[in-house]
Amino acid sequence: MASTSKVVSSGDEESEEEEELEHFDDFTLASSWERFISEVEAVCRQWLADGPKNLLEKGAVHLGSSKNMYKVKSELKYLLKSYGMEYYFEVNKSGKVTDWDSIFHDLQLCFGVKEFLVIAPQSASGVVLDAPEASKLLSAIAIALSNCSSLWPAFVPVHDPSRNAYIGIQNLGTVFTRRFEADRICSQVPVKLMHLEGLYELFVSKFAYSTLDISMHIFKVRFTMKLTYQTLPYDDDDIREVDAENIESSEDRGGNSNNKTQWDDDCPWSEWYSAEDPVKGFGLIAIWSEKMVESSLEMAELENSSPHEAEKWILLPNISDGSKGNRIGFASQLSLLVEALDMSFEAQFMEDFVSAVENPSSDNLKSMVIPSPTVLDRVLKDLLLQGVKIPDFSKGEHKSSRYIKGAPLECLFAQFCLHSIWFGNCNIRAIAVLWIEFVREIRWYWEESQSLPKMPSNGSIDLSTCLIYQKLQMLAICIEKKRELNEDFQDCVGSNDQSSAAIKEDDRVVEESTGLQIPDDNFDRKRDSLLTAEGLHESGMAIPRHNGKPENTGSTDQKPSECIRRGSSGAVGSMMLLKSCQSMHAPFTQESPLMTEDMHEERLRAIEVSSGSFDFSAQLERDILSADMSAFKAANPDAVFEDFIRWHSPGDWENDESEGSSPSGNLAVDGLKDNWPPRGRLSQRMSEHGNLWRKIWNNAPALPVSEQKPLLDPNREGEKILHYLETLRPHQLLEQMVCTAFRASADTLNQASFGGLKQMTMKIDQLYLTMASSLRPLQANTGTSETIEDLRRLCVVFEHVEKLLTLAASLHRKFLHAPRLSEAIFSDYYNYYLPKMGMGSPEEVDVQKEFEMKLQVRNHERQVISNMFTLPTANQSWRKVLSMGNLLNGHEPILREIIFSMNDHVNGSHYATHTPSVHQKEIETYRMYICGTSNDLRVALSVTSFD
Repeated sequence: MASTSKVVSSGDEESEEEEELEHFDDFTLASSWERFISEVEAVCRQWLADGPKNLLEKGAVHLGSSKNMYKVKSELKYLLKSYGMEYYFEVNKSGKVTDWDSIFHDLQLCFGVKEFLVIAPQSASGVVLDAPEASKLLSAIAIALSNCSSLWPAFVPVHDPSRNAYIGIQNLGTVFTRRFEADRICSQVPVKLMHLEGLYELFVSKFAYSTLDISMHIFKVRFTMKLTYQTLPYDDDDIREVDAENIESSEDRGGNSNNKTQWDDDCPWSEWYSAEDPVKGFGLIAIWSEKMVESSLEMAELENSSPHEAEKWILLPNISDGSKGNRIGFASQLSLLVEALDMSFEAQFMEDFVSAVENPSSDNLKSMVIPSPTVLDRVLKDLLLQGVKIPDFSKGEHKSSRYIKGAPLECLFAQFCLHSIWFGNCNIRAIAVLWIEFVREIRWYWEESQSLPKMPSNGSIDLSTCLIYQKLQMLAICIEKKRELNEDFQDCVGSNDQSSAAIKEDDRVVEESTGLQIPDDNFDRKRDSLLTAEGLHESGMAIPRHNGKPENTGSTDQKPSECIRRGSSGAVGSMMLLKSCQSMHAPFTQESPLMTEDMHEERLRAIEVSSGSFDFSAQLERDILSADMSAFKAANPDAVFEDFIRWHSPGDWENDESEGSSPSGNLAVDGLKDNWPPRGRLSQRMSEHGNLWRKIWNNAPALPVSEQKPLLDPNREGEKILHYLETLRPHQLLEQMVCTAFRASADTLNQASFGGLKQMTMKIDQLYLTMASSLRPLQANTGTSETIEDLRRLCVVFEHVEKLLTLAASLHRKFLHAPRLSEAIFSDYYNYYLPKMGMGSPEEVDVQKEFEMKLQVRNHERQVISNMFTLPTANQSWRKVLSMGNLLNGHEPILREIIFSMNDHVNGSHYATHTPSVHQKEIETYRMYICGTSNDLRVALSVTSFD
């Protein structure tokens, strides 16, 4: 190394003398050129010493275009210019460059190299515009690499940046050297070079030094080709969606735009919105493996061959993750509903949000848009449209749906919630207007006794649902009972005069046949008959006309009291009454009154407040118990309290010996009389003094169920329900709407057909459990600001699942006959998308990274892919001339890549002169990479020479 030393002294003369003695010139690096070579050599030696593993640890940059490609960079200076030298290397070897299905760097494909150097000026253009400068840079790198004993190829970008041109050099040892050159034609490509025949002759011209016609000679050339096709975009205005199963070409595509269908018209969410197809299209790579070509005529035949003759097909799905722009779907509207919930705590009644006069947030409310009355009317008509039958509420219901306290998807309230999130922009004011009009319509159905649409009018109240659904179900039942009472009253009044004579005549016939007196209570018996269960109407009559039972036929030991038995559903096995030794009859009884969740809670609170839980519980059930006792007395006129206990509560009757009271007993009546009465007694709790049950028994009149007051008063309960709906607090309404809207939206998506993809099924299951956990505070009416934040995060989770489900449904439809492809594409995209869902490590998240996948297509799957390339219309095929050939259903390749190569044996050729024995083998002497279309052509040539 050059060095100079300088000694500082106080005297000028001594300083000058010392400088003359100690200063010397270092002539080992006499020029800046040599110093530049030395710097390049030092950097290359360091990279060689480190190796790929250490370079990665030192911060090598990964290239997104290639899986295994990395680079390191070093800055160098030569004279007044700065250069950047980059070393590209692979961590894992990915096979030959001719394996088109692998991902390689651009220069790797062009020149057939694996690792290489690129040196370029640190300028705006990044290229060397001066040819002597480029040659000088290559010479410097070649000398430095030779000094390092490195065989790395080196490249320098030259000419204009748009030409993507390079020159390069590589030392293959002590004998051979490879030189590289690449250039590009960006427009006006010669017609000859658009076809395989002309490209073949271009390559042959590089080594065939003959003035004769090249097309008439035979030159054995290695050839491999890769053609890339692209489907027409699915959102093109001239394209109609073609299903994967449709193997015929679509015709008449230029019809009326009103008849065009969207890709998701048959998907369950299409009723509410049209989703953008996440699959934007497909790329297809057809590869012809390496083969030997001998003439341009053979190349012309290859150009006319179909892509189906290619050895390998590789599919490239073009999938958009929807991150650009605002995506409209259930998730976006649910987030607006959550914001409406946040505002709902600011008012006491829904009407306050409509008027916006005294509301603190009136300024915000004025800016909220309410749809026009015509839109409101259309929504209400669609919402309250009466169907032919009650929908199946279990349709689309997930196994975990009931963990969410909402409402079934097809019911009235769930449909109201789904309409609400799309009504206007789902603001609190629009929701208030829709709710008020909705309740007004519900009241009309009640006042007119019209069946409530989309609600079951029978069965028990489903307490696993939200309270509004329970109230609407109760209201639907009340409407039906109200209608029945009105119809019965009209029928009875209208037929009273006409049927009185017939009833009296019928009574006389019965009296003559039995010799018994029957009270004149025909009207009551008729109502009882109408209200009894189907198939058992006759048992409610005083004396059944078509019943041959012994107790009803006037036997010698019958009593007159037995003949006025009413409301009986039949004898209870062989059980007998304790005092009269007559058969015990089971009465028709009223059903237990239906109660909603808040009614049950009210009763439980009353029980908790009471000191004597049993007595007070019995008091709460007094109406039911009294009705059962009255019906039992009417069916068994001679019964006592003990008889009722034996039938109603057998556990409170203690037998001293076997009585044979089970319905299956076959003991004769005479045998029972011999041992009568049976030995038994009431239990301790029933025999206590002042027992409430006995008091109720003593006060209960003997009335059949037809004469009893209904336990459920439909008029009273209906009005209470409407009062609840009209005075419901806004936050209580919005809490139930949020729960129901999330559940209904998820159930709608759950109906989509996606081919049973395991990852998608797992994500849907997780979504329901996440919703159940996040919505639980709303179900308990404990919503806080933290709950609102949890709901906002839930909307993000819902959006991720909705995106994945849309993709899964789209892939399933397109690959209906090739499910392996849809499963492979979705699985790869799922792994790519996981970090964006917050389920991957932060290092894996790369927002800029696009989804890239290459999937090899099997032979039996090619037809499915071919069907996706529908015939272009006249507008889409505007360029019919200058076609490159190899058409696929009328589509020419958007990119054609060809590699020509010529190999030569060193032994026996001009390369053999003074060639060491180690090189006595076949080497690649010429290689040409061609890439382009009819408007763009890039050619890269590498030549091996003997120096």
